[in-house]
Amino acid sequence: MSRPVLRKSSRAHKRRAKASFWSTNVPPFSEAIQSFFGKRNAWTWAACVPLAVVIVAAWGVAANAQEEISAADVQTVLDNIWILVAAVLVFFMNAGFGMLEAGFCRQKNAVNILSKNLIVFGLALLSFWAIGFSFMFGSGSGFIGGGGWFLTGAPEVYGLEEGAGLTVDTFFLFQAAFAATAATIVSGAVAERIKYVDFLIFSILLTGISYPITGHWVWSDDGWLEAAGFSDFAGSTVVHSVGGWAGLMGAAFLGPRIGKYQDGQVNAIPGHNMSIAMLGCLILWLGWYGFNPGSELAASSAVPFIAVTTSLAAAAGAVSSTVTAWVLSGKPDLSMTINGILAGLVGITAGCAGVNYLGAVIVGLIAGVIVVFSVGFFDSIKIDDPVGAVSVHLVCGIWGTLAVGLFDTESGLFFGGGFAQLGAQILGILTIGLFTVVVTSIFWAALKVTLGIRVSPEEEMKGLDIGEHGMEAYSGFLKDTSDMGSLS
Repeated sequence: MSRPVLRKSSRAHKRRAKASFWSTNVPPFSEAIQSFFGKRNAWTWAACVPLAVVIVAAWGVAANAQEEISAADVQTVLDNIWILVAAVLVFFMNAGFGMLEAGFCRQKNAVNILSKNLIVFGLALLSFWAIGFSFMFGSGSGFIGGGGWFLTGAPEVYGLEEGAGLTVDTFFLFQAAFAATAATIVSGAVAERIKYVDFLIFSILLTGISYPITGHWVWSDDGWLEAAGFSDFAGSTVVHSVGGWAGLMGAAFLGPRIGKYQDGQVNAIPGHNMSIAMLGCLILWLGWYGFNPGSELAASSAVPFIAVTTSLAAAAGAVSSTVTAWVLSGKPDLSMTINGILAGLVGITAGCAGVNYLGAVIVGLIAGVIVVFSVGFFDSIKIDDPVGAVSVHLVCGIWGTLAVGLFDTESGLFFGGGFAQLGAQILGILTIGLFTVVVTSIFWAALKVTLGIRVSPEEEMKGLDIGEHGMEAYSGFLKDTSDMGSLS
């Protein structure tokens, strides 16, 4: 017997059938089940219906929960990847410092400059790993942290949350790059006359002890300056002024280079390669996109805003420093343009997340003017700073920290915030400056008494490349002998 052919109903027929469904006598539920599944298994299948409903409901809840967990996991991964990239950018700033300082200094000292900038990152990373990171972020008092030495602590030891946000590894790498930057700043201020080994020892002491302690005051949840309301988003004071103070004391203990100040006059000692100095400046500017936006410590919508304020301040610093030097000397000075860019970057570092675009431009413009006059001021008091590191990092770091109290859109004086924030900024500048001056002076004095921090006059005249390293940066090229004058 053949099976009957089921004809497809038209749409009108389906609509009529649906309309008349409830007007007919619907059989009871049990009869419907029996007719569909058969008498024997009807109630067995009926019992599965509520079970199926429970399974479907549970599946939906699990799916929703999984979506929430995945979103949080994705954000955590993005945060860590972005901060890792930012750490790499800050590490790459070491190349910028090396190029800039080598270009601003003389040919005979290029190997020494490059060697110091390279090894200091290795030393800083190790000393910060061993003790510095714990001093800075470890659980402790408002003055100093502790515990979790050699990066062995749980996340909560360093103020991090287990299973959320940044991992200890990512956070350490980013902060280690900052610590190394502080030491690299010192290199430029003491260039062309310091003994290699003394600089290495000082760098270990700075990144392992002095820098982490003052950093703890500001960037640790336990820090006393943090509790006092001091604000330094990315380190105008914590990194740059600390490096500047340390460099200033080093330059003072070393004394000026031979021939820099004679007969009451300031004798310019030009750098040997402005091309690599300019390249170093651009590398530093690029690295600052890790320095400032990375200090958000998350992949958030604030990152591009911070990048824009950073860019505007650097551009404004370039223009104002060039114009200022042009007016004073009658010529646009490339070295001042370079330092003006860096001055703008240092100046905006403290407030890059809190000022608006106009505020960033103003901060950069003022920093560019300040750095030109600052270089002249330190020459007038016979502090020999071959690359202008003290003027850029210390002086403009102070200005940038003060600018938070003026231009921050929430707490600044010019935005109705009163004097509270400005007062906190002054307190932080003074206390961190005093501590750094005292501690680094002890370091420099101890090194001067024990090892002697300055090379001999003969080595200085011949060049540190030969005296300290036994090699030349430009072997086979004609040397500039214009600075081979009297040792007096």
